[in-house]
Amino acid sequence: MRLLHRWSLWALALGAIIAAIGPYLFKTSPEEAVAPPFVKPVWLAKDAPPSLHLTITEEHLERRFLWEYEPPLRFSLKGAMRFEVPPEVAQIVWQTPKGTMVLYDASKKAESRIDLDARDVSFKLALGLSPFQNPMPHLFPATGEYALRLESSEPPAEISLALQVPGSRWGLLGTDQRGRDVFHLFILGIRVSLLVGLSATFIATALGLAFGLSSGYFGGIIDAVIMRAVDVLLSVPTLPIMIVLAGLWGKGLFNLILILSAFSWMSTARTVRSMTLSLREAPFVEGLRALGAPSSYILWRHLLPEALPLLLANIALGVPGAVLAEAGLSFLGLSDPRLVSWGRMLHEAHAFGAFTSGAWWLILPPGFGIAGLCLVFLDLGRHLEEILDPRLRRKAL
Repeated sequence: MRLLHRWSLWALALGAIIAAIGPYLFKTSPEEAVAPPFVKPVWLAKDAPPSLHLTITEEHLERRFLWEYEPPLRFSLKGAMRFEVPPEVAQIVWQTPKGTMVLYDASKKAESRIDLDARDVSFKLALGLSPFQNPMPHLFPATGEYALRLESSEPPAEISLALQVPGSRWGLLGTDQRGRDVFHLFILGIRVSLLVGLSATFIATALGLAFGLSSGYFGGIIDAVIMRAVDVLLSVPTLPIMIVLAGLWGKGLFNLILILSAFSWMSTARTVRSMTLSLREAPFVEGLRALGAPSSYILWRHLLPEALPLLLANIALGVPGAVLAEAGLSFLGLSDPRLVSWGRMLHEAHAFGAFTSGAWWLILPPGFGIAGLCLVFLDLGRHLEEILDPRLRRKAL
């Protein structure tokens, strides 16, 4: 019950809940651009114009809003509308404090597909501007009330128009180099980091448990071969080998988990071997052998339960290493580019100049996320060690 009073356990539970339901809280895809690149968070640039998203539907044929900022950088209107009877007059009107203008004329058309962008030359010409003029001061000439509406002689049977005016601030953590929501990416990164860290640690623990029990119980040539293999793997520089294997095997998530597992089981094997050596000559093990119990029965029913409490602490302490290794490989560009992880976020931030441009909202959130997740598991593993080891428990008291 002492474990329930640790902050790390509740932080881990909260992270798991966010990883499970977080992606479903957003309506847009994580790859969708929601604002211009390198836009600051809303709480950091309060005087900058916000991003504007308005929709015209059958229930709402007019949308009004108040604009109190400088003209934005972009303007787009996309969608479609359909009439049962082609109307004599059907226009999409843009009303400003200094007058009105027609953005699109759908008169005498039963169906219309609309795709207007302020950067298109045809749109500039339709507004009476030259191809080299910026239409944004013409669309937003002054501060005040604006309106977007459909003026039609016939009610539309179907209409779905989306107005997007990307601003200079967005969300809790701004946008990255592609205009994606950094907070959305940060939430998705929790899932990948937890999945990689826990999966790689569990596989490595299972390997270390199997090799450690076999080496410590059987001894002889089996012990010599396994321990020499452990010595060789521990002497090999891990990061260069993982980089080579990631390049040869591919950048899939499953391949990354296997690579991390293959170089993380040695310390567990040594720990389990030491415990098995101390129990191999114990009276209860000698008694089981004298009664004719097979080695598999002794290992499975007696030595394995003795090792499980020790493995809980090893798992909790091993996850931070796997998380840091995944972040390092992702930062070097050796992870699946289709997966959003904190290391991948740092890699893209570095590749697109976030470090030099001062876009700290792309760097600090994934960095603090990695550090926080490691601290959670380190505190949890340390507390498990105190519970399992009476000497550490006495020191803690």
